[in-house]
Amino acid sequence: MSDTPGANDNAESVAPASRGSPGDGGATQATGGGRLPAADERDARQTHGPARRPALDEGAPPLIVDVRGVEKIYQTATHEVSALSGVDLTILPGTFIAIMGSSGSGKSTLLHLMGGLTAPTAGRILIENEDLARMSDRARTLFRRRRMGIIFQDYNLLPTLTAAENVALPWTVDGRRMPNEKARVMELLRLVHLEQRADHRPDALSGGEQQRVAIARALLNDPAIILADEPTGNLDSRQSAEIWQLMQRIAREQGRTIVMVTHEAAGGAYADRVVVLRDGRVVGTLEPKGGGDAALVATGYQELAS
Repeated sequence: MSDTPGANDNAESVAPASRGSPGDGGATQATGGGRLPAADERDARQTHGPARRPALDEGAPPLIVDVRGVEKIYQTATHEVSALSGVDLTILPGTFIAIMGSSGSGKSTLLHLMGGLTAPTAGRILIENEDLARMSDRARTLFRRRRMGIIFQDYNLLPTLTAAENVALPWTVDGRRMPNEKARVMELLRLVHLEQRADHRPDALSGGEQQRVAIARALLNDPAIILADEPTGNLDSRQSAEIWQLMQRIAREQGRTIVMVTHEAAGGAYADRVVVLRDGRVVGTLEPKGGGDAALVATGYQELAS
C-alpha cells in the first residue's frame, strides 16, 4: 500500500470532535472476503494464545475494527523509528472512515496493520474480533483474502485479463469455481457502471474505470471491511470525485465498512468520520458525515494537524 445535511449541520459536525481520541466510527494481491469453509475457518482462527477479547459492554454494537494502544517501531541500522505511538481507534460496521495526515504521519502504516501485512510492536488490532497478528501465516492470508477487500492506488489489475476476469481474480487465485461466477461479476460491474466494458482489458480503460474495476474486485467475496490506500492518487479531480461518491454509496447502500487513507480534504469530506494523524499519533477526529464540504474538512484538518 503506498496513503445530505444542511450547511449549518456541516459547519458544526466538521469541527474537531476531540484531540487525542478518535472515538467510535463507523496487499500485494487481489483480495475479497466471504466466509471460510469449515477447515479453512479453523485454520484462520489458529493462534498461539487467545486471539479474541470479550466485549467490554455486551449491549454495545459489534466492532469491525478495534485498535488498542498500538505502537509500531522500525529498526534501522543505526536507530529506531517510531511510526505509530499509542493509537486507539474503533470502527463500527457500515462506516466510511478516512484517515488523513501528512507524509510520515503513520496513516499507511496503520492501514498495513489493519490488513495484517505487518504486526504491531505493541498493542492489539482486532478485525471482526480476530487478532491477525496471532494467526499463522496461512490463516492470516486466508482471512485477508476472504474477509477483506483491498483497493490500491495503482489498481493492481492484470494487463492480460479483461475487466470481468480481473473482477473474478480472487476466486481464481483461491482455486474456487463458483456456479454463479458470471452473474456475480456482472452484478458488480453494473454496480460500478462498467457492464458495457466487461470484455475490455486495462489498457483500453481510463484510470477511473480501472479503479472502478478494482473496487468491484474488492467486493467479490462480500468482505467485512474494505481498505483503500490513496485510491485516487493517480486520478484527476473529476475521476477522484466519482470514486469517492461510489465508495460513499457502497458504504451507505450496502452497509460496507470502508477505511480509506487519503491526503485530500475533498476525499475526506465524503467520509462519515475523518481520523487525523500527526507524528504517529491520533490528534483528533472530524465528522463531515459525508456532506462533501471539502473547505470545512480542510479547515478542521489544519487545526488538528498543525
